[in-house]
Amino acid sequence: MTKEKIMAALKEFGIPRLIITGFLLLLLIMAPFVGADLPTQISNIINRFSWNGILVLAMVPMVHSGCGLNFGLPLGIISGLLGATLSVELGFTGRFSFFMAILIATPFALLLGTLYGWLLNKIKGGEMMIATYVGFSSVSLMCMLWLILPYHSPNMVWGLSGKGLRTTISLEGYYINALADILRIRIGAISIPTGTILFFALLAFGIWAFLHTKTGTAMTAVGSNPAFARAAGINVDGIRMLSVIMSTWLAAVGILVYEQGFGFIQLYMAPFYMALPAVSAILIGGATVNKATIMNVIVGTILFQGIVTMTPTVMNNMIHMDMSEVIRIIASMGMILFALTRKTEASK
Repeated sequence: MTKEKIMAALKEFGIPRLIITGFLLLLLIMAPFVGADLPTQISNIINRFSWNGILVLAMVPMVHSGCGLNFGLPLGIISGLLGATLSVELGFTGRFSFFMAILIATPFALLLGTLYGWLLNKIKGGEMMIATYVGFSSVSLMCMLWLILPYHSPNMVWGLSGKGLRTTISLEGYYINALADILRIRIGAISIPTGTILFFALLAFGIWAFLHTKTGTAMTAVGSNPAFARAAGINVDGIRMLSVIMSTWLAAVGILVYEQGFGFIQLYMAPFYMALPAVSAILIGGATVNKATIMNVIVGTILFQGIVTMTPTVMNNMIHMDMSEVIRIIASMGMILFALTRKTEASK
């Protein structure tokens, strides 16, 4: 490969991503020297990628339609949480409860996505600002509803009063590792959740294939030039609403995949900031507010989760103090801040 081709490839990859990749590699190299278990950390990165990949993938349809980055991701997450809690309430168990949770979450995602899309069509140009308020306010509203909705499962409600859902609900006996344990590969201390990764790959391929259909091409045209798309006879508002519904449904499925790997359903304020890491990951991966690809999703999720995983571990072992949570917050918020400054970076 010639020097010109190497420089062109590096330029296409982007200097910011090159720096982040170099820093992640440095952390991986340092890990054994500071006493960290490298295979375990690699396993953690792979697991975190599998948990978060679909939440990041949920950004792609809205970016393509020109609706911007989906800061209203908590709406989809709430749909998924409703599906999860109702699946447990109705008594479904094992791996079947995971697929029932997706089935139950789907109508909620379609309804909330339609309302969300209608709202975004009314405020073209300010989607990301309004989406942030929609996401935050929906989480606050659900904090009240989780207390008053008529759930009765003893595995979810508060023990003394029998009313209101607990903050954290264990998925033991339900869909914990429902995907992760399918064809799981173990190489020493490294554990690869093959089923979860394949499920992500299936949805990613579905989005990629959709974007190459006539409707998907229309969605890209709407995002690139709405006036031209309208002149070509494309229903701009309808396409934008479709992208929002798709994004909301992917977020609902994404939180269920996250839960099956994490092992718990987390309610109340847990979804409050979940949009920020997803937005940051896709931006770090090279996406812009007008263009996003599946490769941006994969690269961004690996880089973001890799830094968030490795930084606290390496720093803790270097300073011999338990400051993992503080360092994790600093690393994650720093990555988010960096990513948001890259949102206007030119498309590669």
